[in-house]
Amino acid sequence: MTNDIYGPFPGGHDFLAALTQGQRTRYEELGANLEVVERRIVAACEAAGRPRRDVTLIVVTKTYPAEDSALLAALGVRDVAENRDQDAAPKAELCRNLPLDWHFVGQLQTNKVRSVVRYANHVHSVDRVRLAESLSAAVLKAGRPELGCLVQVALDKEAGEGEGRAGVAPSEVRALADAIADTPGLRLDGVMTVAPLAGPLAGDPARAFERLAEIATAVRASHPAATMVSAGMSGDLEQAVAAGATHVRVGTAVLGVRSPLG
Repeated sequence: MTNDIYGPFPGGHDFLAALTQGQRTRYEELGANLEVVERRIVAACEAAGRPRRDVTLIVVTKTYPAEDSALLAALGVRDVAENRDQDAAPKAELCRNLPLDWHFVGQLQTNKVRSVVRYANHVHSVDRVRLAESLSAAVLKAGRPELGCLVQVALDKEAGEGEGRAGVAPSEVRALADAIADTPGLRLDGVMTVAPLAGPLAGDPARAFERLAEIATAVRASHPAATMVSAGMSGDLEQAVAAGATHVRVGTAVLGVRSPLG
């Protein structure tokens, strides 16, 4: 793909004419997949009695090349997510002139925060005070605008399981949310979860996301601006929307099945 694709789009026919046949085929494939996902979100919103504008689609582009991110941007996608800085940083740099809002959704080590704050506008996976402090230091040193942070909630830890997994137990969300809100350079945006693999809510995403909604409501009681509820992926976005998710993170349904190594 030429470097022109990573800059301002010429638009319409001119943009398509600049693509190779393979790139055009991929563009059409991504467009068709986006239409299917969009119909699912619309139907889920209608079933829940919610306006479509209340739900933001974040396309999870992990393991896929920057070319796909550029094609998604050309198709109107504005929010993309990555889970590994070593993949995300060069991809975001290539796409720096595109109208993309980058979300970091993976487990984040403190030695990666300086890199992540260079491109990410939202970090969904804040699960400890030390990470918040490291993000704050990096944001302040970079002199960039506030970084939006979400508390990652590990619902399986409520049942005493999930040790070693990312995220905090529901009982610890309030303290971490308060800490983020009080940390310079950070903005508490809300909460995030992944449907748990263990505990009483395993295999029941509807109940899991309802529990997250309860936690989100409790957080907003103290922090009214923390309105983001990040939940739901390709297989369970409908249940997430029904429970009040404001952001759904969809990868496979848009980009295709990833390799086992992804």
